[in-house]
Amino acid sequence: MKKLLKFILATNESGYSWGLLVIRIAAASLMIPHGLAKLENFSQMSQQFPDPLGVGSALSLSLIISAEFFASILLLFGLFTRLALIPLIFGMGVAVFVIHGADPMQVKELAVLYMLVFVGLIITGPGKYSVDRIIADRIKS
Repeated sequence: MKKLLKFILATNESGYSWGLLVIRIAAASLMIPHGLAKLENFSQMSQQFPDPLGVGSALSLSLIISAEFFASILLLFGLFTRLALIPLIFGMGVAVFVIHGADPMQVKELAVLYMLVFVGLIITGPGKYSVDRIIADRIKS
């Protein structure tokens, strides 16, 4: 019983790092198709895409594609993770508070969830199993 309680209640570095890896890969893998769909349909979407920043529909679409597709690829590998998370958090924030600001929670729920995961990752960093960690270890040497 003591071993079971220790397993349930204890935290460890290895579990923490594996958890961050799973969260990072899951969030990036689920976000990439959103950006890829926009990238593949750029010409059709660029005319009517929302322009919440006032920079034009095509540029707004390009910015969200950069976040959802390209920044998510960086997130997937844990490469420049905290920098990659900035446009992802910003994009989800715009979706939650501007594009879907007046919508009910069930409409904006997915964007809220992504945003919270991304905020959590920017706080914790990519974890031990990331390209960022490899680079950091080489810089230390």
